[in-house]
Amino acid sequence: MTASKLSIFANPRRQDSIQRWRRRAGVIRALRILLPGLIGLILIGLAGSVAFNTLTAAHPAAGRADEPIRLVNPRFVGRDNRGRAFVLTAVTAMRDANEYSKVYLDKPALILDEDGPDPLRITGGAGVYHEDTRKLEVSGGVRLSGAQAAFDTASSLFDTKTGELVGSGPIQGSGSLGDISAKSYGVYDKGDRMVFKGGVHTVLNNK
Repeated sequence: MTASKLSIFANPRRQDSIQRWRRRAGVIRALRILLPGLIGLILIGLAGSVAFNTLTAAHPAAGRADEPIRLVNPRFVGRDNRGRAFVLTAVTAMRDANEYSKVYLDKPALILDEDGPDPLRITGGAGVYHEDTRKLEVSGGVRLSGAQAAFDTASSLFDTKTGELVGSGPIQGSGSLGDISAKSYGVYDKGDRMVFKGGVHTVLNNK
């Protein structure tokens, strides 16, 4: 009785073990087939992604070659034909895409004879520097200021070769002699000499 009972209970467990082994073997065989295929698909996908990124990145690079060069907080230092120093700064500077010698300036500031006893400072909202002629146009609330005078005007043109500053727009301000307004002006000799033309009005200071 005891032996027969043992054989009855032993056979089902052995059959269950065989079935579990067969299921595991089937899974292993399936994985051996699927895994190489999945690896192949992943490699193909990676190769395609690399090729796509390479092709798409090449076209924008060619387009960016024609885009203007932009500088942040540029600083230009130079001298005129007489050896007088000037310093030109701006918030940003950007070359014209169609005219390489033209540089657009945002909020330019020009200082003439910075190390001298009476430097002249010119500021404005916008500016254009022409490298071919070495001339600087300043516009948009232009202000000329020095130790002895301060003037407001619409626009100014500074020639870095001669060191001369001229303007055809109206100008008004005050100097050592009093208040002055005119339709045009010129600044020469590093700011030591200013010439006003056209409808000049002055109010002299009483001393």
